[in-house]
Amino acid sequence: MRFVVATLLATASFLSPISGFAESADVEATIKKVDMTNLSLTLDDGKTYQAPEEFNFEGLKAGVKVIVFYTEVDGKRVINDLDIVQ
Repeated sequence: MRFVVATLLATASFLSPISGFAESADVEATIKKVDMTNLSLTLDDGKTYQAPEEFNFEGLKAGVKVIVFYTEVDGKRVINDLDIVQ
């Protein structure tokens, strides 16, 4: 009986809508604006990326080329990781 219940739960979770999941992506662009007050970066792609509270802004300024790894949550792009392109 446990096997049947486990199988049903697994099938239900697999077939449930996945639109609630956050979408991860990355972008390579140049920093246009750094806003440490609002914890955000604006890139030359015209989009703003939200940084977490513990984010280190050291070395980041306008004109620096970066690769931003982010997750889109509720329409906001939240930075997961960032690499400076040399």
